[in-house]
Amino acid sequence: MNCLRTTVLLAIACSIALPAVAQRRPPANRQVVVSAAVSLTEVLQQLAPIYQQATGDQLVLNLGASNTLARQIRFGAGVDVFISADEAQLDAVAMQIEASGRVDLLSNQLAIAIPDDRPRTMMSARDLLDPALRRIAIGDPGAVPAGVYAKQYLQSIGIWPDLARKMVPAGSVRLALAAVESGAADAAIVYHTDVASAAHAREALLIPAAEGPRIVYPAAIVRAGKNPAGGRRFLTFLQTPAAAAVFTRAGFIALPAAH
Repeated sequence: MNCLRTTVLLAIACSIALPAVAQRRPPANRQVVVSAAVSLTEVLQQLAPIYQQATGDQLVLNLGASNTLARQIRFGAGVDVFISADEAQLDAVAMQIEASGRVDLLSNQLAIAIPDDRPRTMMSARDLLDPALRRIAIGDPGAVPAGVYAKQYLQSIGIWPDLARKMVPAGSVRLALAAVESGAADAAIVYHTDVASAAHAREALLIPAAEGPRIVYPAAIVRAGKNPAGGRRFLTFLQTPAAAAVFTRAGFIALPAAH
């Protein structure tokens, strides 16, 4: 693990061009505040110390449901970078971000999670119609990106009307997963990457990317942030091959950087 971290650190150091003086003596204000979708929790926690050591910046991670983070930004939160789990929430703060620096960073896939003590495998999402599955947790389909994606997918295969009465809306995708782990729900539709973080749930079905909705995690600099230069450094870092490799190992799909 130490060898891997050293390799990634060297790759990042070579990928991010910093002035020589800044490398020797970082400016006093090197704190970068990042509001990011909660589904990015583990991967950003893994990347943060690598980035900090390579640049001298200090990352402050504010993790939560994308719609909640967008609302905070609309009310003037001092955030440098916003990474949303969908385009709609970044669109909702269009007046508060630097549109010219907006990037489509990652993609993901939907998955169906069930309690880890149930030896059940699903052949398709239609298996959710089984009467034995009485409660299905999803992010609130009116606000939470994972729930919006889930509803779009279930509508596309024609089973949303039959499942709507079973749905248990949650305030975030992680809360939907927690409902399965606690036994409050029989299944949940979450991101593929979320299931890896679960202690008491497993993946019963992975929705193929070609069949599911187009999932995009866009990112942008927030105008109200106190460190726009640091925010741009961090966005540059997230698009490096070294960072992409970490995202890929975590199950995300790194999108090619725009040129």
